[in-house]
Amino acid sequence: MDRLFGQSLPVMQIGPYQLPNNLILAPMAGITDGPFRQLSHQYGAGLTVSEMVISNAELQHHPRTLKKTDDRYGSGLRSVQILGTDPQQMAAAARLNWQRGAELIDINMGCPAKKVCSVAAGSALMKNEELVSKILDAVVNAVDIPVTLKIRTGWDLANRNAVTIAKIAEQSGIQALAIHGRSRACKFHGIAEYDTIKQVKQAVSIPVIANGDIDSAEKAGQVLAYTGADAVMIGRAAQGKPWVFAELAAKLQGLAYLPPPLTEIKAVMNQHLDNLYDLYGNVGGVRIARKHIGWYFDQLGGLPAATKTAINQAEQPAQQMALVNAAFNRIIPPFA
Repeated sequence: MDRLFGQSLPVMQIGPYQLPNNLILAPMAGITDGPFRQLSHQYGAGLTVSEMVISNAELQHHPRTLKKTDDRYGSGLRSVQILGTDPQQMAAAARLNWQRGAELIDINMGCPAKKVCSVAAGSALMKNEELVSKILDAVVNAVDIPVTLKIRTGWDLANRNAVTIAKIAEQSGIQALAIHGRSRACKFHGIAEYDTIKQVKQAVSIPVIANGDIDSAEKAGQVLAYTGADAVMIGRAAQGKPWVFAELAAKLQGLAYLPPPLTEIKAVMNQHLDNLYDLYGNVGGVRIARKHIGWYFDQLGGLPAATKTAINQAEQPAQQMALVNAAFNRIIPPFA
């Protein structure tokens, strides 16, 4: 199932770590758990980042927190993203995850979700540059592994302060910076802009990772060329399509690319579902699998309404898996 590709893609250095390429899986809440990271790594992602883990000390040992960073399936270099507003809590969370095996700590200052920003976390932190500096200093000084940062272009379109935040990050010892080409106010609406990312790249010497609306090799190549960024970060384009990294790697090198055959996609889905059931248990695994199943079949032309309803109403792993596998018999070329 592994699809090997050549070595001409640019490599990327983060602290002592040399990534095999410059294609990175974005951290996505409720999505980039161990099973998803494992598949993305398997198909060539140079780095995968966990979904965000809240820094509140009372939640550090909660089962849901532990599942977010569980890496039993293997996903390459272990990067754990933490979220919070208190410098000492963030430092403690970074230290704890380092002790648990994290090789990189990523700080979330890019999430636009209302429940995150309402407590001044995520991208809301970009409003308070002094607090940003204190958090970055505290986390960098708390661990002996590289710390990276993910931000947006600013709080809103009138306040794009990514360049200022980037300079603070570099001074604090941040080893790489990912920028989503939207402000917090934009959430995921509209079109990502890359001018700010270009300005950040020109302003700092640490590696810069471009994120936002990158869904094809053509788009990835254009963004890399325009911004001068060192890498691209892929989020929604990987949902239901973890092999997007193999596709981008091949096409960016000018190589021919053949999408995985239907038999391989079926095997990938079976592997993914098995791991979800293993990680979350029967009830939780079936529930979480539903969105992934929908995304996979969207890539294959969708499902009849009755079939989709039956899959979504399944309550046991064996029942859900059987319905998924039966659905493949209804798929017609070119996916055969």
